[in-house]
Amino acid sequence: MLSLYQIRVKSEEIAAALEKRNFPGKVSIAKVVELDKKIRQLKQDHEDTLSRSKKIATDIGKLYSEGKGAEAEKLKNETGELKQRSKELFEVLQETEAELHQLLLSIPNAPHASVPAGAAAEDNEILREWGEKLQLSADAVPHWDLTSKYDLIDFEAGVKITGSGFPLYKGKGARLQRALVNFFLDRATEAGYLEVQPPILINAETGYGTGQLPDKEGQMYHVQNDQLYLIPTAEVPVTNIYRDVILKESDFPVKLTAYTPCFRREAGSYGKDVRGLNRLHQFDKVEIVRIEKPEDSYQVLEEMVEYVESLLQALELPYRVAKLCAGDLGFAAALTYDMEVWSAGQQKWLEVSSVSNFETFQSNRLKLRYKTSGGKTDLAHTLNGSALAFPRIVAALLENNQTANGIKLPKALAQYTGFDMIS
Repeated sequence: MLSLYQIRVKSEEIAAALEKRNFPGKVSIAKVVELDKKIRQLKQDHEDTLSRSKKIATDIGKLYSEGKGAEAEKLKNETGELKQRSKELFEVLQETEAELHQLLLSIPNAPHASVPAGAAAEDNEILREWGEKLQLSADAVPHWDLTSKYDLIDFEAGVKITGSGFPLYKGKGARLQRALVNFFLDRATEAGYLEVQPPILINAETGYGTGQLPDKEGQMYHVQNDQLYLIPTAEVPVTNIYRDVILKESDFPVKLTAYTPCFRREAGSYGKDVRGLNRLHQFDKVEIVRIEKPEDSYQVLEEMVEYVESLLQALELPYRVAKLCAGDLGFAAALTYDMEVWSAGQQKWLEVSSVSNFETFQSNRLKLRYKTSGGKTDLAHTLNGSALAFPRIVAALLENNQTANGIKLPKALAQYTGFDMIS
């Protein structure tokens, strides 16, 4: 959530930044400013009314002590009017504060100044590529044919058990999933991240804390009887560990990693882009989360991108790095880099990781603060990244490494699977 203080001092700048992401920033920020002024005036009027009422109560007592009962009774009538006025002002104040809070919850984060303009993924800025885009033989096939050929995933059984988008992994396919969990977690802990295992069901307050609610409510699975949500990513419960926490400067850097299944309804997704592992309702992912001082967060963001790139290089997957344009940014992000791997079987790029800096957007909702060396309390910056999401990694590994004799796994991963060939 954008800081009300920031909006007060930089309303035009924030409005322009929001317009860049094709959001009606000028209208929304103008409404925030209007409601903020109204609230401050209501508070002042309420305080003045209470102050006047208190003074009159003192005057009434004095008049009675002086034997001026008639004058005291007149003031009593005014006291009743002031009490009613105070009640009405307080009710309007509460309503206006609730209106402002709901409005602030609906406004996305303002993009960082370096974010390119654009409306959709086609406008993202490609920064660099690594590795060669493989051109396979004419008889090469996409991963959904490979998983069937080598009996790695049973998509039909998943449909029978649950529905479309819930695959059943088996045999070496299940071993490959387990290997990826350990590979990514081991790499993260070697890089200094503390491993945690969070709940995969969250309450509404947790969803609001990181910005999934109310923005993505329709995309999350909701357990209505208990008013809980299945997590869309480990970022949500892991970042919420620090909700209502005040850190010390000595606590930085905060580096956390977690493996979880993730659940997304992906409402409205259809066609060839959802075939096989391209887009699932349940998938596995290892996440990295950082909490940093504001002056360090953008350097940390670059370090996180480099770390994710090191994973892709270890898996020998050709990839490219893109800076998302304003129109393609997530609701809470100020700046996001996407990593996309080359899918040789489909001859296209597949997104496998997003690494984002949310600046104070999440921490403002979370009330996640830290004490500076000077004793001042400031909002921290939050960052997170996929390191990595499994389905499209598996798709690329299978497609890019298919040979006449089977699928040859990269050396770094074979150490975890216990086999280097799927045949």
